[in-house]
Amino acid sequence: MDSSTASSLTNTLLTLAEDLQKQVFPAGALYVVATPIGNLADISVRALKVLAMADAVACEDTRNTGQLLSRYGLSKELFAAHQHNEREVAQKIVERLKSGERIALVSDAGTPAVSDPGARIVDAVLQAELTVIPIAGASAAIAALSSSGFLSDQFHFVGFLPSKEKQRGTVLSSLITSTATLVFYEAPHRITETIAALARAFGPDRRLVLARELSKLFEQIHRCPLSEAEAWLAADAHRQRGEFVLLVEGASAAPADELEEAKRLLEILLESCSVSQAAALAARITGQKKNALYQLALSMSQENL
Repeated sequence: MDSSTASSLTNTLLTLAEDLQKQVFPAGALYVVATPIGNLADISVRALKVLAMADAVACEDTRNTGQLLSRYGLSKELFAAHQHNEREVAQKIVERLKSGERIALVSDAGTPAVSDPGARIVDAVLQAELTVIPIAGASAAIAALSSSGFLSDQFHFVGFLPSKEKQRGTVLSSLITSTATLVFYEAPHRITETIAALARAFGPDRRLVLARELSKLFEQIHRCPLSEAEAWLAADAHRQRGEFVLLVEGASAAPADELEEAKRLLEILLESCSVSQAAALAARITGQKKNALYQLALSMSQENL
């Protein structure tokens, strides 16, 4: 960065800091603060202001948050608020808010309470009729969606899938006919088996986006059919490292007349066939996707119980 650009950026930040002085940050409020998902420059000026003025910071891991704050020249009272103590900490936070303190809530990265601890704390604060103020910022899911090129204006955030194969399969089966872009989070040690499960559930032609290490030095975003995903991962061991956001393209919406035809056919077949048999026969007759018909048949059979 040349000196003129650096000077301009500094002046802009100073102007923003002056504007922040005019904003009201009420006492007795919980501030849900988004922190960077990798790149430390992604912190917002407003988030820094809140972290600087907070009486304490509730965080997923005090060591991680301590290191993060130190990078911004901040030092605060920290206390742990994770999935194992969230209920107890929620009451502690409520009492501190009632005494007029400002408490910031952060997770290790990204936005608290989104596939991270925090929702129970926010709920307890709201139940106590106290104020919750979100400080918007980085989100791995939104970052991946914005770079996917998928045209659906809807998305379904699933987060982490169950680790057990049967439960994972049940969740994926319920999503087969969804026309929204599906958003999953995954850890590196499970990425290969999860990709295989997605391919089984949604078929080889559905497009997938693998977004890994978003905003970090080795960020990688790859789009391909599900049939090619396992080979892409296997081609380079580095591709299986880091935290992943996986996007599965939504199902194509079947025309209304085709859907009604499939329903009428399945109603007849389900009188004498199992769900899987009915779906298989209907797929052969109509030419529609077996997975989508299976999910439709399953839904119809459950409605008739």
